[in-house]
Order: sequence, then structure tokens, then C-alpha cells
Amino acid sequence: MTLNSNVSITWLGHSTLILESPAGNRIIIDPFILSNPSCPDAWKNEGNLGKLEAMLITHIHEDHIGDVEMVIRSNPLIQVVGMPEVITRVSPYGASNVQPMNKGGTINILDLMITMTDANHSSSYPNADNENMLDYGGEPAGFILKFNNGFTIYVAGDTGIFGDMALIGKLYHPDLAILPIGDRFTMGPFQAAHAVQLLGVSQVLPYHYGTFGLLTGTPEAFRNEMDTLGLENVVLHTLQPGDTLN
Repeated sequence: MTLNSNVSITWLGHSTLILESPAGNRIIIDPFILSNPSCPDAWKNEGNLGKLEAMLITHIHEDHIGDVEMVIRSNPLIQVVGMPEVITRVSPYGASNVQPMNKGGTINILDLMITMTDANHSSSYPNADNENMLDYGGEPAGFILKFNNGFTIYVAGDTGIFGDMALIGKLYHPDLAILPIGDRFTMGPFQAAHAVQLLGVSQVLPYHYGTFGLLTGTPEAFRNEMDTLGLENVVLHTLQPGDTLN
């Protein structure tokens, strides 16, 4: 299946994505690579990531920022986009080109417009002095990515369903939604199918599933739930980790 958009998306398993824009800019989202059991071994080398112009971080759980330092080390001029708390957390890794933003805000970088959206989840990291405590990491978020050719992607981040997904659809008209389906910590297939209905998208890419045994949601169950809602015409792009959709 193809996007027909001059945009490519490579899924490295879990929630790690590399997008390439029509102008050839490469953007990584939530880098979790070396410790990611679903990431192909061929990618578990910082030299294999290639040049990256921007990094977007939805929140700072370890399975979303595990390899931020590696990415910054390999790309010292990379633009890092995230909540102010996220930026504060990753700045010690050498990030010099940071783009703090907050929900509802929009920035323009490279050849895309980025709007930060809500997400229903948590965001925290281990306390440096007490491993049994967690420090506040700001709020979780999602992103609307609108490329210069008009193609628009909604990256939901870690979230459950919320009614304002309908408003996201109304305001931004995403062509593709990237939604978590793993369940337990995010939406499962049932809620994700209803999210597709709220958003009104014609294409969807599931992620945040299959990485660990606790993440029980599957693309097959997601397809069945969408069909039950009469969404048979929504294109479901199912990738294997390391696959590219373009």
C-alpha cells in the first residue's frame, strides 16, 4: 500500500517513526531503538539512522526517549521539538537547537507545520536519587504534521480516546492517523476504531503494539473493530518493524 504523498514513514517498532518529507528532510519521533525488542538489529547502530533534521518527542517515558542522547550525538544540529519539560530533560544530552512548544501551539520548521495536540496519558521519569520515585515530566502530547504539499498526518502519541479527536479532524483534516492500539497503557483496537470514526480519516497506521507481552492489541482486531463500525473503506496500513510506507 502507498501513501501517494511524497512522504515516507519508516516504523522501527513500538512508537519510533522516521518520516521523510517531500523536500527530503528526515524527522524521527520518539526514538526507542537499542532497548526496543521489536526494532530490527540493522537499525541498532547510530550510524544506520542517517542524517536527521528534527526529532519530535511526545512524552518522556523511557520507551519514547530511550535513545534521544544517541540521536543528538549523531546529529548535533538536530531540531528537538517537545513540551518545555521535555526540552529541559533532554537538553543535558547536548541538544543545542531546541523548539519548545505546548498544546494548541503551532511552529514551522523545515518544510512542515507542527501543531501540538492533547493526549491522555502520563509522563514521568525515574528520580535520580530514589529509583522508587518518579519525577514529573510535563504532559503527554500528540502532533499534527502538515507538509508543504498539504499532506497531513496526526501522530496521536500514547493516548486513550477523547472526544476532541473529532475537533482535531474538523480543524486539521488529517489524511493519515497514526494511532496506538496496544491496549492497557493506551487505546486498544476498540477505542482506536472509534478514534478513526471521530477523526474522519481515510488512512490509518497502527503502532505501539506487539513490543511487550502486555500490549495485546493487534492490527487484525483493529480491522475487525473498524469494520463493525462500517469503516470498511478506511485503508489500514500494517507495517512490520523496519518497513517503509511511501
